[in-house]
Amino acid sequence: MPRFGVLPRRAWAVLRSQLLRPSCLACTGAVRCHSQVAEAVLTSQLKPCQKKSNFIIKTPKGTRDLSPQQMVVREKILDMVVSCFKRHGAKRLDTPAFELKVPFARYLAMNKVKQMKRYHVGKVWRRESPTIVQGRFREFCQCDFDIAGQFDPMIPDAECLKIMCEILNGLQLGEFLIKVNHRRIVDGMFAVCGVPESKFRAICSSMDKLDKISWKAVRHEMVAKKGLASEVADQIGDYIQRHGGESLVEQLFQDPRLSQNKQVLEGLRDLKLLFEYLTLFGIAEKISFDLSLVRGLDYYTGVIYEAVLLQTPAQAGEESMTMGSVAAGGRYDGLVGLFDSKGHKVPCVGLSIGVERIFAIVEQRMKAFGETVRTTETQVFVATPQKNFLQERLKLIAELWDAGIKAELLYKNNPKLLTQLHYCETMSIPLVVIIGEQELKEGVIKLRSVASREEVAIKREDLVTEIQKRLSES
Repeated sequence: MPRFGVLPRRAWAVLRSQLLRPSCLACTGAVRCHSQVAEAVLTSQLKPCQKKSNFIIKTPKGTRDLSPQQMVVREKILDMVVSCFKRHGAKRLDTPAFELKVPFARYLAMNKVKQMKRYHVGKVWRRESPTIVQGRFREFCQCDFDIAGQFDPMIPDAECLKIMCEILNGLQLGEFLIKVNHRRIVDGMFAVCGVPESKFRAICSSMDKLDKISWKAVRHEMVAKKGLASEVADQIGDYIQRHGGESLVEQLFQDPRLSQNKQVLEGLRDLKLLFEYLTLFGIAEKISFDLSLVRGLDYYTGVIYEAVLLQTPAQAGEESMTMGSVAAGGRYDGLVGLFDSKGHKVPCVGLSIGVERIFAIVEQRMKAFGETVRTTETQVFVATPQKNFLQERLKLIAELWDAGIKAELLYKNNPKLLTQLHYCETMSIPLVVIIGEQELKEGVIKLRSVASREEVAIKREDLVTEIQKRLSES
């Protein structure tokens, strides 16, 4: 159904009643009728508003327009992400924009799919009210990659981390770190420290704030607001402030308290195997085992991970500061079973790329360095220095289009040559083909380089070949 925009409730009621009229739906021009009704309703609603001096045109709260310049940057980011997903053998899957439950898990259960590697890129919407100041929009783009199926432990998990590294390296966002933890280690650690099981998730929500506030503030929240005993909070603090690589895994194996907990041991065995595979993939130095990472534990069942960008320290000796999460994911083996009538499980692991935050960072850096982007991909502009050459220009541009060359001309019968050349420079179009009386008489076309302003005469029949040659060399 066409997107008519945001209308007042009464307007939608009128529009809906008109669109559902049997006479309209029965006619052969149904689509045209719907369009006319929509236009009539919109016009009737806008006319009164135009008389008001305080009428404000704006996008709905939590949404935004993206300019052509912004879309160029955005498409480059998405192309990089999608090419990585494809490189790892993923198939593209699309599900409805609105869902009753979790889309991918629902799809697997509904279609009895036991094994799949998929990716999805599209707009999604948050249920809660947006906080624009923090960059959390109600409408945003999400890039997901998931591996579903019963496989040997930690191989798909390691590939997901490899994909994260490839994407963040490819986007050239600077130094980054991927924090890793395990659901069983967190739950086992809580049990060892004496956290009541009823408070597990509440304490997790406090721990999740450690990237924004200090441990002292988090501890205060745990004790004063959530009723955790102070000695229990101190024990948790001793553990969650640790981070490192494979060596930390070995240290925790030797911990006299944690090593007695079955859940912790299961999680540590998974991480030990994971680090072996990460070393083989050549990315172990980008991974940090961080006991404070607790995001998404309501549905994650195993390894969890989160990628953060690192801010270069201002002075030598300072610790690097994180700039926030740009990707995250983990293992969720129990989600699909919730949709299956017989409770059959399909183990899954996946990741999401934070396109909006990455886009904001790239855009901010481009502004700081004064970088500009081309909003079109036009390769050749068809121009003339003389009047009454529209037909020749149209024949010439059709020849270029048919050859697969991206070409433009001005929609004027007799444009001035200076105007045409200025347009090419403004739009950074690399080549101009010029046809006039002399060129037509001699059977040639002038080919001009916009950057160097050099011109050469090319035989008409050789023009396409010469343009393709130049474009391939650029």
